[in-house]
Amino acid sequence: MSATAPTADDLQAAILRHLTFTLGKDAAHASRYDWRMALSYALRDLIVEPWFSATRVTYGEDRKRVYYLSLEFLIGRLLEDVSINLGLRDVSAKALAALGQDLGAVIEDEPDAALGNGGLGRLAACFMESMATMGVPAMGYGIRYEHGLFRQRFEAGQQVETPEDWLKQKHPWEFERPEVVYEIGFKGHVSDEGGRRVWHPSESVVASAHDTPIVGWQGRWANTLRLWAATPTTMFDLDRFNAGDYAAAAEPEALARTISRVLYPDDTTEAGKELRLKQEYFLVSSAVQDILRRYRSGHGDIRKLADHVAIQMNDTHPALAGPELIRILVDHDGLAFDEAARIAEAVLGYTNHTLLPEALERWTTWMIGNVLPRHMEIIGALDARHAAAHPCRPPGTAIIENDQVKMGELAFITSHKVNGVSALHTELVKDTVFADLHALHPGRIVNQTNGITPRRWLKLANPALSALVTDTIGDGWEADLDRLEALEPHLDDAGFLDAYGAAKRSNKVALAAWVKDEMGETLDPEAIFDVQIKRVHEYKRQLLNILETIGLWHRMRAAPQDDWVPRVKIFGGKAAPGYAVAKQIIRLINDVGRVVNADPAIKGRLKVLYPANYNVSMAERLIPASDLSEQISTAGKEASGTGNMKFALNGAPTIGTLDGANVEIRDRVGADNFFLFGMTAPEVVARRNVPDHARQAIEASEDLQVVLQLLAEGRFSPEEPERYHGLLDQLWNHDHFLVASDYASYAAAQREVDSAWRDRAGWLRMAAANTARVGFFSSDRTIRGYMKDIWSVKAAL
Repeated sequence: MSATAPTADDLQAAILRHLTFTLGKDAAHASRYDWRMALSYALRDLIVEPWFSATRVTYGEDRKRVYYLSLEFLIGRLLEDVSINLGLRDVSAKALAALGQDLGAVIEDEPDAALGNGGLGRLAACFMESMATMGVPAMGYGIRYEHGLFRQRFEAGQQVETPEDWLKQKHPWEFERPEVVYEIGFKGHVSDEGGRRVWHPSESVVASAHDTPIVGWQGRWANTLRLWAATPTTMFDLDRFNAGDYAAAAEPEALARTISRVLYPDDTTEAGKELRLKQEYFLVSSAVQDILRRYRSGHGDIRKLADHVAIQMNDTHPALAGPELIRILVDHDGLAFDEAARIAEAVLGYTNHTLLPEALERWTTWMIGNVLPRHMEIIGALDARHAAAHPCRPPGTAIIENDQVKMGELAFITSHKVNGVSALHTELVKDTVFADLHALHPGRIVNQTNGITPRRWLKLANPALSALVTDTIGDGWEADLDRLEALEPHLDDAGFLDAYGAAKRSNKVALAAWVKDEMGETLDPEAIFDVQIKRVHEYKRQLLNILETIGLWHRMRAAPQDDWVPRVKIFGGKAAPGYAVAKQIIRLINDVGRVVNADPAIKGRLKVLYPANYNVSMAERLIPASDLSEQISTAGKEASGTGNMKFALNGAPTIGTLDGANVEIRDRVGADNFFLFGMTAPEVVARRNVPDHARQAIEASEDLQVVLQLLAEGRFSPEEPERYHGLLDQLWNHDHFLVASDYASYAAAQREVDSAWRDRAGWLRMAAANTARVGFFSSDRTIRGYMKDIWSVKAAL
């Protein structure tokens, strides 16, 4: 903020004004919700001018703009984030205190925006904040999910999904744009009229815009996150309603609400698949129409679109952006197909986030042909065009194969750049999933290692450590994270390490108080807080973690007199509703926690916790309090990870495999400050080719045999002893993610952790070295790479 930033008195007056005139309350009768809304509106007022100014500069200087398309934006709470970026957190606290309110309690009242699942959506949110911080003209496009991802709770240890209700209250940060609406069609047929293909949709909804300003550090620039809500083209059929057919009368409204109701609907049914495809097209069509409207408002020649527009597809979910852009250029602007395809390729970029075949979306040609018949024609033409340009192309490079449309290949072929998200991942993209396309298009695949915004993940989440960093090296690191290198000379300063340890301990004490309130469990702040928080998936290997925990518990029970290092094992994350194995792993973790936490034999020296409904706000509690970061995916499966960066920045050394960005984190923090275990990606491939590899690994490990026997006999599920026999069968006979083969190495690495923990000064130095050496992993650096290598844009600041 400028020198004219508001004082506490100014902000107090603004809060009271909004309390009275926006919310219609007086101070004597205001609830915590009212105070939060009043403060939010007061801070929002201060964003509007930099927001408008950024728009004026973008148009006035005719700057190229970035459009970021993502099915997820996991933005979390905004109140504290905005107050910090405006430099008004302390002012806000003082203003509220004068009104008898506590800022911390008011912040806690804000619901998390439920617009994402995990790393994909959080990355998009970090990128939006970094682009605003750096003054990159940009807009994010997503869906304004009414319920978003489900709310998670546990019943008898099992995950139960209920609707998330973040929009039950008014969202104070957004501006509704009733004038910005687009009709989105589905189904119908295509006809040839005067030599031009014309699509006649039989269903349609209206996309209506809701804009949230995203303000950067120091409030110098703000961009827009535009979220689309689906509304009906006609509210209801009055004739049917009057005839008493109420359900049929409401069909248009039901179709619209369904599209923007839930993130990632269960797609195990054909109806679920159709809904998900409609959601993806709904996002893409509304965004592309909006982008072209904005371009046409200031430019005449559509052929120069790439000079002014860069569209980034975050994963394959927006892969229909290419066909949709081509459809409009051909069917409405009259361009030749080949020219339209070249324009689309020049505009589009695609970020690949996975090497898992099942995560690279595929739709049947029947499904796309039924829901989007004109787009199916265009996809076929794109495939034929690519085949003609590369007559000797391998069959696997085709967009359409075995009556399926491969969305990864579609996104690749319609983009001028395809990027991986870590150095290892990018090389694996070249060598595996897109090896043949890489050979046909050398230079198209580039790397942009992911990053995180230090404003949220250090300044906001960890005020104790942030204050120590500023006291030690001065300010400025918030927008230049490489400055953390200046901590290096202090790593051998006992006074600095003591202060570092005190900051960490204060976070652990705060987390222990929260756990006591939420779960009724008492935690020892002197224990290792060992944390794995991720989407639950077999490749992320929460199963490996809990199996080793069982082994540790068994050894503790066998020798309770030994001087065991106390541990608190914390898990967090959701499993997809239809992912039975992942949900079974969650149940196992909770079953183990129920037994371990109640076992007097181990004297409380081991705890297993799984707080329900993991989200951004929970991450902001857990990460600063963590001592050990669990990044234990099967090598070659995790594209990057960003949780690993957040933990390292906050002083939690990693126990992990050489997977994703772990490789680069270890290179930067130093091998002595990272607990490495497990096979490398090439070794994983070789191991899978060994017959009975799982059985061999189990038979070679007495410890693992004991653990599996405890599961087999129902030690953690006495009411249903066979509960985990399915997991056991998988471990003995399949074990695609090599849990058994990496178990011994993982257990050994955990004992190295115990040994390192006993050297208190050495551990603190290791933790502080992680903080000092991970400045590279700022999302500001990542965005600079996109600007240079993919988007060809310059910052306006």
